[in-house]
Amino acid sequence: QVQLVESGGGLVQPGGSLSLSCAVSGVIFSITDMGWYRQAPGKQRELVARITSNSITNYADSVKGRFTISRDDAKNTVYLQMNSLKPEDTAVYLCNADVRSIPLGSYSHYWGQGTQVTVSS
Repeated sequence: QVQLVESGGGLVQPGGSLSLSCAVSGVIFSITDMGWYRQAPGKQRELVARITSNSITNYADSVKGRFTISRDDAKNTVYLQMNSLKPEDTAVYLCNADVRSIPLGSYSHYWGQGTQVTVSS
């Protein structure tokens, strides 16, 4: 009943930039936290950045100063602007969101399918 669809991944050279977006659709009453995670081959999924409904953000140390997370609640969309990309940023990037589908209902955690980001010369 809730879907998350990421877009914006691709191949970029080291030092370049990419912008990811994740649109949440379906039966939505409200969304609290939204975030981006990434998973590289052979590695565990790790947090990249999260943003609360009050736009409080937190970032992994490895991306601080380079990545910026933002959200547009009118569009139910979360963004990730990635600058000064490094080869070690290569991974599948997945978005997630905590969504309440009915008033006074509980929040459920949803994931997107992921989008590949490759940083290579």
